[in-house]
Amino acid sequence: MIQKSAHRFRNFGQRLSPTPRGARLARLLATEQLRAWGLPLDPAAHIVAELAANAVTHGRVPGRDFALSLYVIGGTLRVEVTDTRGDRMPSLRHGTPDDESGRGLLLVDTLADRWGVFEGLPPRKTVWAEIRLSPEPENARFGDKGDPFQAETGEKEPHQAPPLPPAAQTHSRE
Repeated sequence: MIQKSAHRFRNFGQRLSPTPRGARLARLLATEQLRAWGLPLDPAAHIVAELAANAVTHGRVPGRDFALSLYVIGGTLRVEVTDTRGDRMPSLRHGTPDDESGRGLLLVDTLADRWGVFEGLPPRKTVWAEIRLSPEPENARFGDKGDPFQAETGEKEPHQAPPLPPAAQTHSRE
């Protein structure tokens, strides 16, 4: 007998060029993927835009791409942006009204339920943000929410999701 799992796992990943065009493409790809999954675009699109812009502005190394990953695990959407400047760890700063930049992580902190950063294999770092999603209806069918794991018969279940890496630095409003 197959038991239905309350937790669903979806993922998307793409490597992109560390340019303004790559950052725009990250936002566009993320919004299309969220749309395909039937998930709300906001605030995730804004978070992707800010993290991708930070990756190409502060984490850029010529010739090395940055990576965008989206995960839905249970009722949480996790956005990860990985770049190759592990020596430059981001920090939340409160700018002055005259500052022309430097508010990206402040927006992420406001929009996300939790966010943080962890060091990857040198020279990488990953900045992540999590957003709680509203629960899916029990009777959702394939196509209703863009859920590739629930077939029309409801008999197909996804494989267990890999654990998320531990966050070295976590910021939460809980």
